Amino acid sequence: MSDVELVVVDSAAEAIEATAARIAAAVDAGGHIALSGGGSPRPAYERVSVLRPDWSRVELWWVDERVVPPTDERSNYRLVRESLLDGIARLPKAVHRVHGELEPEAAAARYDEELAGVAIDFALLGIGGDGHTASLFPNAESLAVEDRRALAVPAGFAPFVPRVTMSLPLLSEVATMVYLVLGADKAEPVERAFAQPPSPATPASLVRGRHTIAILDRAAASRLSASALPASAGGQ
Repeated sequence: MSDVELVVVDSAAEAIEATAARIAAAVDAGGHIALSGGGSPRPAYERVSVLRPDWSRVELWWVDERVVPPTDERSNYRLVRESLLDGIARLPKAVHRVHGELEPEAAAARYDEELAGVAIDFALLGIGGDGHTASLFPNAESLAVEDRRALAVPAGFAPFVPRVTMSLPLLSEVATMVYLVLGADKAEPVERAFAQPPSPATPASLVRGRHTIAILDRAAASRLSASALPASAGGQ
């Protein structure tokens, strides 16, 4: 676990607050920020919209997206728009959404081209119950792709629609990567991701930025042994 800074807090609310603070710091720094969908980050986005209402120095990206129109309730773009963008005073100077209304390969090719030459400064990710992160699924061929920044992947997790995801090589160059993981149902994949040897069976064990932080509530961290937790782990 030497490649991950662990932040373990007592409750989901504290983890949300800690994540919002990290996003706020990234907004202050400016540059390229990539966000993820899912239920866990929504309250963090709502909180950071209050903490940092000015995103005008940021270019916004999506770590992954479902191949659905931007108005679809399954769209990660829609989630971020509703929970963050609709509530801030100054929008990002550029919003680089995945065009999920296109066919998967066309959407991925367009996003791949748009990402050319881009260095992501901050990315927020989660972990699925099967150990996936972004839309990189266990033992998938996409884990071996080295010549793309973004790629289309088949449906592999609910909701079962095709997706576009940033690739493993692109994510490995992210300057600061934050995982937000909450709840006892994520304790087993957290253990596999952060306390066991890296494996394609657990993509979250492979996806690391230049600096990686895992923000966990106590329930999600419950299967990490005391010896695995650094002395600094706690409500920070």
